[in-house]
Amino acid sequence: MPPPGADAGADPHGAPARPESLADLFFSFTILALQGFGGVLAVVQRELVERKRWLTQAQFIEDWAVAQVLPGPNVINLALILGDRHFGLRGAIAGLAGMLVLPLAVILVLAVLHAHFAHDPRVAGALRGMSTVAGGVIAATGVKLVPSLRAHPLGFGVGVGIAALVFVLIALARVPLGWVLLAVGGGACLWTFARLKP
Repeated sequence: MPPPGADAGADPHGAPARPESLADLFFSFTILALQGFGGVLAVVQRELVERKRWLTQAQFIEDWAVAQVLPGPNVINLALILGDRHFGLRGAIAGLAGMLVLPLAVILVLAVLHAHFAHDPRVAGALRGMSTVAGGVIAATGVKLVPSLRAHPLGFGVGVGIAALVFVLIALARVPLGWVLLAVGGGACLWTFARLKP
């Protein structure tokens, strides 16, 4: 019997579960998208790794890295990757639809409301408060992912050093994200590939 809170489809030996159907994939990504205002990384990691168990922590980091370097929003790329992995083209479409259909309707309603109430100082203050919370959620998720660097081929110290370098370049030096991904991300990929070669 699975432990309390575990997904019934999860393998007791730690292997990830899989979506039960296209509908499961669609509704799971719909729920994920509706939770992801301002802090989608934290929501994605919690839902797909900890709750659904469709990915292990290591698989999540690998797939999220691929999703980041592809054009388009990271979480939509991840929905396409997971959908295609389990159900092919139909799964990719179901994951994409889950991320877009209902959230698009919500966004349109919120856009209309914002147009009417944007000048209200209480609304502006609430939005600033939400952005602060979103930043904290993203930072907490980043800290939660740090232990997985211990299994990285470059080692924990190098992984933390690369993460610190990326933080400095983007947050402090204001280097555009594309250049950081190309230079630091490309260099880290080549270094890892060289380490993995027999």
